[in-house]
Amino acid sequence: MPELKMAQAPAAKPAAAPVLAVQDLQAWYGESHILHGINFNVNAGEVVTLLGRNGAGKTTTLKSVMGIIGKRSGSIRFENQEIIRASSDRIARMGIAFCPEERGIFSSLDVRENLLLPPTVRAGGLSLDQIFDLFPNLKERLTSQGTKLSGGEQQMLAIARILRTGARFLMLDEPTEGLAPVIIQQIGHTIARLKSEGFTILLVEQNFRFASTVADRYYIVEHGKVIDGFANSELSANMDKLHTYLGV
Repeated sequence: MPELKMAQAPAAKPAAAPVLAVQDLQAWYGESHILHGINFNVNAGEVVTLLGRNGAGKTTTLKSVMGIIGKRSGSIRFENQEIIRASSDRIARMGIAFCPEERGIFSSLDVRENLLLPPTVRAGGLSLDQIFDLFPNLKERLTSQGTKLSGGEQQMLAIARILRTGARFLMLDEPTEGLAPVIIQQIGHTIARLKSEGFTILLVEQNFRFASTVADRYYIVEHGKVIDGFANSELSANMDKLHTYLGV
């Protein structure tokens, strides 16, 4: 009688590696030790938000990923490549873009010149027509000096400028700071649309009410460390802790 052979279950597919994996990230400004072992991951297509009080180390984390902080250690892996020792220009050309809180608009350039200034780093950047579809205000202000725009228009310009480059991993530092509610809502719609088009976004925010409208997951940063993390679906269950962490 022939021996019966048991059917083998198909092997489970290994989980996809995070697009960004940060482990034991330490960073210094001069002699000041700011980050004390930051750990977090960002998966492709996610919006992940770093929450925390002023001075917690959130912006320093973004700058460290971008290679702007000179003295740092630990591991930062982007698309499975270690970049902790990479220069900021090499990191940009790998497809990471950083939109700083201060926006960095050039006062001597008009809106069109500000938009066209950053180099293309990868194929697939948004065209000017696509950018104007996202931010109609910018089309109307093309010949205006960058710093003569309203705060909301400057924020739109700062985000639009990095979308042209072809980068698909966006780091946005406090994009809603000081903006009117109607502009905050527009920024939220923009982030949701970018996510639907395959962008991955790492967001720094103190306004967790805004973050809750766009984020998939949160990490809480305090004293240069990640002390907690949870998914947006767990937000309600973590509200008491969140109020304590943020002091709101």
